[in-house]
Amino acid sequence: MNRDRFPGLGDGWARLDGAAGSQVLDSVIEAMSDFMRSGAMANHGGAFKAAHETDELVHSTRAACATLLGGEPEGIFFGPSFTATTMRFAATVVRALEPGDEIVCTRLDHDSNVRPWVIAAERAGVTVNFAEPTEGTLELPASAVEAVLTERTKWVAVTAASNAVGTVPDLEGIVAAAHRVGARVYIDAVHATPHRRYDLATLGADVLACSAYKWFGPHVSVLCASPALLSEFRPDKLNPAPEEAPDRWELGTLPFESLAGVRAAAEYMLELDFDAVRAHEEGLMQQALDGLRAMDHVTLYGDAGDRAPTLMFTVKDVHPEAVAKALAEREIAVWNGNYYAWELERVLGLAPHGGIRAGFLHYNDASDAERLLAAVSELAE
Repeated sequence: MNRDRFPGLGDGWARLDGAAGSQVLDSVIEAMSDFMRSGAMANHGGAFKAAHETDELVHSTRAACATLLGGEPEGIFFGPSFTATTMRFAATVVRALEPGDEIVCTRLDHDSNVRPWVIAAERAGVTVNFAEPTEGTLELPASAVEAVLTERTKWVAVTAASNAVGTVPDLEGIVAAAHRVGARVYIDAVHATPHRRYDLATLGADVLACSAYKWFGPHVSVLCASPALLSEFRPDKLNPAPEEAPDRWELGTLPFESLAGVRAAAEYMLELDFDAVRAHEEGLMQQALDGLRAMDHVTLYGDAGDRAPTLMFTVKDVHPEAVAKALAEREIAVWNGNYYAWELERVLGLAPHGGIRAGFLHYNDASDAERLLAAVSELAE
């Protein structure tokens, strides 16, 4: 599917590393290059033509991302990474809480949706409680979050899909449970966004954040919330910086050339048939899982009924780094370690070396899965 639109795939590698960053779309590359050549490289808010063009770029990129994520342009703000954005957001909203208030995080999440909340909570005298994934399957049902919710819970931070094992939590149930006790929900959709359309309004969540480099664009994070929520809190900012949301959430000058790429990536995402994407990716995932399950020297982690096309495994008596290097010698790109799923690595007893992660995106094909299986099979010899 659309392989010819990703120039980086032309080197012959099986790119199963997309969970750490996807290949970049041709129109994204062109949009960024065109903007930098256009002469519109001016800061925003000026009285001249190039500054007006920059203003239009920012507005149209907010609009495209709002359409993609189910929000409003005035509820979109951009940051350098999901980690930086979440660190800023958590520090701001937790400052408004009182000692004894509570936050819920999960052991399934990337640490960028855990540590910012923990750091902010420690400074504010707020308690962090953890929801635990189900042993074995690593599912995260609503009941796992409900078990640690109280009347003092103010925020629930949860992933839309595990970046390590692919688990898709029961988001609908988790959002409903959180709202019943008056808590708000912050969803990390970084790993999930290239695989499924997640709509803030449909989910009923309060905040949805992701990173464009996971959905074929440049390294820019996107946070989507209601304009009212962004206006409710006052993040740290410079005195001359805009007072209005969403601008007051953004630190310094935006990377305008990258926003041109974000807009192009969002437009591509809006054109995708996500039913077809899901069917294609799940087929590749099943092919890989079936093959790995048949290998006695391989241990797979997680078996959720609903999951993104991302799998994690270890090879008996072979260090994860050695596995990754062996696959790299065969031009297969996978990740070893914990992929910042720090809590989950400890739940699984895999610290400090973690495991191997392979993931599929819609530009992968059956030959990529076949190459992975053949290479891992050879490691038993």
